[in-house]
Formats: sequence, C-alpha cells, structure tokens
Amino acid sequence: MTLADDTLAPPAEKPAALRLLAMLRRDKVACLAAAFLVLVILCALFGPMLLGEAATKQNLRGRNAPPFSLEQGWLMVLGADQLGRSLLARIVVAAQNTMLVAAGAVFFSALIGTVLGLFAGYGGKKTGEAIARLADVIMSFPSLLLAVIVLYVFNPSVANLIVVLAITRIPVYLRTTRAEILEVRERMFVQAAKVMGASHRRIMFRHILPMVLPTLLTIATLDFAFVMLAESSLSFLGIGIQPPEITWGLMVAQGRPYLNNAWWLAFWPGLAIILTTMSLNLLSSWMRIALDPVQRWRLEGGAKNNG
Repeated sequence: MTLADDTLAPPAEKPAALRLLAMLRRDKVACLAAAFLVLVILCALFGPMLLGEAATKQNLRGRNAPPFSLEQGWLMVLGADQLGRSLLARIVVAAQNTMLVAAGAVFFSALIGTVLGLFAGYGGKKTGEAIARLADVIMSFPSLLLAVIVLYVFNPSVANLIVVLAITRIPVYLRTTRAEILEVRERMFVQAAKVMGASHRRIMFRHILPMVLPTLLTIATLDFAFVMLAESSLSFLGIGIQPPEITWGLMVAQGRPYLNNAWWLAFWPGLAIILTTMSLNLLSSWMRIALDPVQRWRLEGGAKNNG
C-alpha cells in the first residue's frame, strides 16, 4: 500500500464502548449523574465492610446530635440518630440493601419479561395472545397494593421483596419486547436468516434480541428508580426491610417521629433517595439518545464539528 493510499484511508472506527464514554464525557449533566451512581454502587459494595461497625455503634450521650458537628469525629458530619449512631455510616451501609432489592427486582423482571416477550412476539398468534393475557392479569393489580398484601402475609425479607417487586414489573418488559419484535421480525435481515436456514431460537436470540436490547436497557435504568422508590415506600410503611437491617426508606420511617426537633434523621436518607432516582432518570434520558442510531448525532455533533 502506498503513502497516498494510507493518507486517503478512513480513520479506524472506535469501539462502541469508547464512543459511548466519549459522548458521556461531553454531556456534563449525564457524566455527573453517572459519577454519583458509581459512588452509590461503591458504597453498596464496600460500605458494610468499611463502616458496618460504625453504623451499629450506639452513643446515647450523642442522641439526635445535629449535623456539621465534628466534636465526635468526622463520621458525625451528618448528625446522629435517636440512638447516637452515625447517620453517614448508616446511609452508606443502607445503600447495599436498597441497591440489592432494586437491582435484583429489575434483573429478574427484565430477564423473565424479555424471554416471555420474545416468544409472544415471534411465536404464533395463540402463544402471543396467551402470554399477553398473562401480562394483563398482572397489570390488573396495583403493584404497590399487591406488594403490601403479599408482604403482609409472608415475612418481609430481602428475598421476598425482590420476588414481589420483580413480579409486578414483568409486564413492562414483556409488552415492550413483544411490541418491538412484532415490528423487527418483518425486516429483511430476519427474512434473510430464515431463507438461509437459521433456527427460530437463533433468529430470536442472535438476530432479534440485540435490536431490542438498547430499548430494554433504557427502560431498566428508568425502572431501577421506580423499584427503589417502591422499596422505600414499603419500608416507610413498615412492611419492607425490618430492623436490624436498614434501607434508606426505613431510615426515613424511623426519623418521621423526630421531624419537629431532629429533621436531619429523615432528611439525609431522603436526599440520598432523591439524588439517586434523579441521577437514574438523567442517565436514562442520555442512554435513550446515545443508544439510538437515529438520534446519536445530537451527542456526537460537537466532536464532529470540532474535527
């Protein structure tokens, strides 16, 4: 190859992951939201190991200690609860249960809903109608009401919370996957795969599923915030996670009787819930554009113009 050929050759295409990271760096709001979510994930992973003892250590002399008072150490920067325990340490440790319930419910609901949606959209008419009626049955019950009834009957543990919330969110992924596949299965690349003798399973999971995944990933990011709020609501009502386990919603519930004289007991965990859900919503909006080839130019335009 000559020097002229090298000069005229187009630049090598960057990997998709690097392109997404470059687009994320250019969007300051989405980048800040992603950074905060990474911090929350780190707290969930390593918080109990680093601050587990501090989160349970009681100091009755420091009950309801106000925030920004460092007389008892930096762990009391957010104040102390009704038993003198560090609010900062408890918020960091509570991130694990809060994220575990939300992540588990979203994962299992997305997995089951996507598989059912694949068969409902690609299978025969009777199969699709039967699976669609299953989604209608689940959606006929208000999700929080169903969770309240089930958790009132059974033990309100982390596992039961994940199961109940996952069941209530299955129709979201089932109906979305089915609607996407009903449109995608008529495209030329699917017809070409059939002509070349590809099996139905290969067509569904190798050719169709990758076309649907960006939409499902965006919905899962948004649904994560909804499930986290649902878990916080159940814990606030007293039928979610039970002491000595802690979640942000349970901390808000425990601080409710002290709102008049110790507002910080409910304010800081409530602020953690607000910031996390807001970050998830912002990141979901960014992902909706970044993963859509038709709209991606809105995020890549700055770099192309600069180039």
